[in-house]
Amino acid sequence: MKILNLYACLGGNRYKWDEVAIQAGIEIEVTAVELDEIAAKLYQERFPNDKVIVADAHQYLLDHFKEFDFIWSSPPCPSHSRARYWNSSNYETTTQPIYADLKLYEEILFLQHYYKSGKFVVENVIPYYEPLIQAQKRGRHLYWTNFILPNEVNDRGFKISQEKNELESLCKFHDYDFKKYNGSQSIVKMARNLVDYEAGKTIFETALNIVNKSNTNQMELF
Repeated sequence: MKILNLYACLGGNRYKWDEVAIQAGIEIEVTAVELDEIAAKLYQERFPNDKVIVADAHQYLLDHFKEFDFIWSSPPCPSHSRARYWNSSNYETTTQPIYADLKLYEEILFLQHYYKSGKFVVENVIPYYEPLIQAQKRGRHLYWTNFILPNEVNDRGFKISQEKNELESLCKFHDYDFKKYNGSQSIVKMARNLVDYEAGKTIFETALNIVNKSNTNQMELF
């Protein structure tokens, strides 16, 4: 099974996919696309069997979508987040208003209408506005997919306000030492935005079960 993992960062959503694949008795080939060279290097260390490409994920999707059986995309979320909007709507703060990055909806529309050969997931935060395209809400996130998610997706819901040492708590929560990263991004923001690996596991498992069931039904026809 060929998988495309876009805006891969440090692979939060990816972390438990091997477990799911082993249980299902399938082999997976994951191609990860990440623009940040340092994050891409750390991703490669974490998942040495994946093919890691340093590139613009938005363009890579357009050029290569037909090559994959499952696509996961987690476009950057800050321009859509409620927290940033609340900060920037108070003009006494230093957070400036910005346009919402509509590449998120470009990818959703593109996958909905052009991607016919497999299952896809586009993940993002719950925005400060009414979503322009209907999504499935699970925990603190919205998911646009071409399959139905379980009512309960195991999004463990990290509680930022309850943590005294946020970075250390996030390292434990994601089972990853974010202090390895020495690039230009904020480590804490990167850790906050990483997809909960339990949610990634549940969603991938759901997609895989649907694919396996479909393949079984096709076999029975013959």
